[in-house]
Amino acid sequence: MKGEEQTKKIPFWRSLQTKYALTYIVVIAAVLLLLNTYPMIASQQLTFQSKQTSLQSQASVISSALAGPEGLSREGVSRVMEVLGGTGLSRVLVTDSFGGVLYDSSSASGAVGEYALLREVADAIRGNDTFRSDYADGAFHSRAATPVVYRGMTVGAVYVDEYDTEQGQVLVSIQQTLRFISVVIAAVALALSVVFSKALTRRMDQLLRAIRIVRAGEYSHRVQMGGGDELSQLAGEFNDLTDRLQTTEEVRRRFVSDASHELKTPLASIRLLTDSILQNDNIDPETVREFVGDIGEEAERLQRITEKLLALTRLDAGAPAEIETVDVGAVVRRAEHMLEPLARAAGVEVILTLEPGLLIRCTGDDLYQIVFNLMENGVKYNLPGGRVFVTDKGSEDQVILTVEDTGVGIPEEDIGKVFDRFYRVDKARSRAAGGTGLGLSIVQDTVRRYGGTVKAERRENEGTRFTVAFPRNREEGLA
Repeated sequence: MKGEEQTKKIPFWRSLQTKYALTYIVVIAAVLLLLNTYPMIASQQLTFQSKQTSLQSQASVISSALAGPEGLSREGVSRVMEVLGGTGLSRVLVTDSFGGVLYDSSSASGAVGEYALLREVADAIRGNDTFRSDYADGAFHSRAATPVVYRGMTVGAVYVDEYDTEQGQVLVSIQQTLRFISVVIAAVALALSVVFSKALTRRMDQLLRAIRIVRAGEYSHRVQMGGGDELSQLAGEFNDLTDRLQTTEEVRRRFVSDASHELKTPLASIRLLTDSILQNDNIDPETVREFVGDIGEEAERLQRITEKLLALTRLDAGAPAEIETVDVGAVVRRAEHMLEPLARAAGVEVILTLEPGLLIRCTGDDLYQIVFNLMENGVKYNLPGGRVFVTDKGSEDQVILTVEDTGVGIPEEDIGKVFDRFYRVDKARSRAAGGTGLGLSIVQDTVRRYGGTVKAERRENEGTRFTVAFPRNREEGLA
């Protein structure tokens, strides 16, 4: 039920595809709005400027022709206008200094003898050049007026009026063309926004499906995605993550299987021994004591396995530790002291060559566990009369600890596996020596935890050499 809720279809208005498509549409709409407004406004402004220049120029020509010593009269103005000929204007008015109309080119209006109650005429009589124009219903209506000046005195005014539908039709044609282009662009943009948003969300759906498949436990699933963009990089990171998950899962399963097997063996032995005691009524006390001793050994072995599994779990969990400055030589000598009885019983000599004052940053218990495990292996898997050499030396930035023995050694093909959990080169010999196959895994994980490295190699003549390198810590007074 929970999986069904997580994979249910997303509502259309909340989907990324819709959001991306709407984003494209909003951007295109803004561009089209600008396309349909700015050119029209700019065209109108240019036309207004052209009209102003043209009308004021014509009004000035008429005004110059009328300025003279004889003054302004109806007959004189009419003669001058006849001489000037057609102006191509919709209307021309000439007034005296009081606004009385002396000439009107519009036969329909017939305003001669009346007063021109026009704002432009009033401004011109006051000595100002005026112009006004507007655009409506597909036509430009422009008006201009200029004073008629003779010897510094305003004796009249010239008013010109133009109603231009040709320029208006040009602007209407431009507007219609822009609208058609906008409709085409909007349709194409809408189609492309749908296509692009689908392509983008399709790749995201591919990643989402892959995540669900891996969540279901199919860690071998991989995403194949080209393009070289951020989604491709995300797919690559996803594949790397699933690689690590697959590796971790394989290690976990192998670890659980090995741990179960290792724990099952001592438990089966204990069960077998207890059954033998319980089912045999005539068993003698000496045999019972022997069986109980065997049960104790298996219980100790079970305890060792459990303790090392807990140590590995602690290392895997990365539990915080109280790090301190530790003297490597002092820890080595302590481990050698604890292993002395075991070495004496096995007939093995432990030889220490230690350099004083070598300090590292870790916990004393963890370093002791590393040293003890390596030295114990050197003693357990050695031969009677053999030797274990433990040396440490310091460089500018490292402390090198070497533990080598003269034992049977490790085959070349097994060198790379000795740090694997539950791996044993000689299982029968390891069990006989009480080994769990976890000691070297604990060594490696602990060394790495403190930024160090550990490696195993065969000695030139016989035996094995383990080399551990730690970052060196320099601290005064702790030599």
